Amino acid sequence: MESSEPDPAAPARPNAPRRAVDWLFVDRRTGGYTVAQWPNVALWVFIAATVVLRLLHPAGALGTALRRVADGSLLLWAGDELLRGVNPFRRLLGLVVLAATAVGLIRHGW
Repeated sequence: MESSEPDPAAPARPNAPRRAVDWLFVDRRTGGYTVAQWPNVALWVFIAATVVLRLLHPAGALGTALRRVADGSLLLWAGDELLRGVNPFRRLLGLVVLAATAVGLIRHGW
């Protein structure tokens, strides 16, 4: 006769919300949760260019060049996250930033 009792030796299966959170946020390489990471070079370039733009408000060719550098580095970062993000959350973040940046550039005439 079979018992309907769960096997106490079998590992407990997490509930659906927990499995969804794990799927979304767990780093596939380390097994830890990853939401934010230390910025890579592309993101540091974006941050630096944006800070200079916000603080100094450069006009003319310098301002245009800094905006292009900021936009390009953000697109590069977003594409990298989309393709190589450590978990689905990071890939989704890359997709959202890539789409939002591209739409903004198209609307404002790259």
